[in-house]
Amino acid sequence: MGVGSSAAKDAREAGSAAASACLTGPDPRLLVVFCSDAFDLWALLASINEVAGGVPLIGCSTAGEISGAGPGEASVVVTALGGDFEVATSVGVDAADGLRRAGAEAASCVTALGERPPRAVLILTDGLSGDQQEIVRGAYGIVGAAVPLVGGCAGDDLRMQVTHQLYNDRVLTDSVVAAAIGSEAPIGIGVRHGWRKVGEPMLVTSSLGNRVHRLDDRPALDVYLERLEAPESARIDPAAFTRFATTHPLGLERRGGEEVRFVGEADFEDRSLGCIADVPQGGLTWFMDGDDRSVLDATDAACRAAVDGLGGNPPIGMIAFDCIARRGVLGDEGMQREVARVVHHAAGAPVAGFYTYGEIARVKGVTGFHNQTLVVLAVS
Repeated sequence: MGVGSSAAKDAREAGSAAASACLTGPDPRLLVVFCSDAFDLWALLASINEVAGGVPLIGCSTAGEISGAGPGEASVVVTALGGDFEVATSVGVDAADGLRRAGAEAASCVTALGERPPRAVLILTDGLSGDQQEIVRGAYGIVGAAVPLVGGCAGDDLRMQVTHQLYNDRVLTDSVVAAAIGSEAPIGIGVRHGWRKVGEPMLVTSSLGNRVHRLDDRPALDVYLERLEAPESARIDPAAFTRFATTHPLGLERRGGEEVRFVGEADFEDRSLGCIADVPQGGLTWFMDGDDRSVLDATDAACRAAVDGLGGNPPIGMIAFDCIARRGVLGDEGMQREVARVVHHAAGAPVAGFYTYGEIARVKGVTGFHNQTLVVLAVS
């Protein structure tokens, strides 16, 4: 595994430099691109493909990029996976018109692998297209319980307007791109969030999909603002509310354990909350917060779990899918410390990743979409 990055302003220059730096071996099988949408994405992709010479490629725009050098902005990070692997890719388009279908179409690449056993399917999605758990369910219907799913939702630097997915030489929106990885060597996945419960649990008395209307039979937004003692600006300004909400998610009690839901926005007229994934009516929920210590402890735990999954083999590389909300808690200095911890656990192997609008880690059960969580993929 090789990783290259560039913060050059010119898209063609940045793409060429990052691709050249990551292609350290003679037989690349897959390129994974994480990039700011501040670039001309068509020019960026064209320059990467010119250097790589047609190697299969998936990728997405981000809310920030990660490399071994630390967290980045307005940059591109390109990862090359090569050697004794088999790789197949696929794409599902028009996801909003059929989330489960799009997830299934993307994950269908697993059927194109050859003799080596499928170790994981890497999925990158448009987190603004609807309930991402439906995409996971669609992919699960294709790969089954034995093949883990891992990945994240593309970003647009917190504008929450439109994200982009990359597939070979195409720049897409409202899509799901995926790569199935076959190998004789194990792959490890770790997932942790680092958030703590605040106050007493509540009942979701009215919700529809990812829209929460009432908590304990009161308007959800009113309960949220009161219990968390939100600042005045978050009570009247949608942008200020979103900034506040990035560090105050909802926790959910689910059959597979505790899950976290990112509160992306609020409707100040009907007093509802909008989350990135579904919040089931009748479920138990609670508010959460965290600090730099709890978030960094979760970083170590996720990395250890990923490395433990390698069965004693050393990692040849690690990819981190890190929720942008965790970045909001850590601040600039904490972000540097977090990436340094991932690099430490990689033990000299290259590191790549990006700041997401949601994370995918399905290693058991049907569910596998997460919010405000760190997911780490370790490859051996």
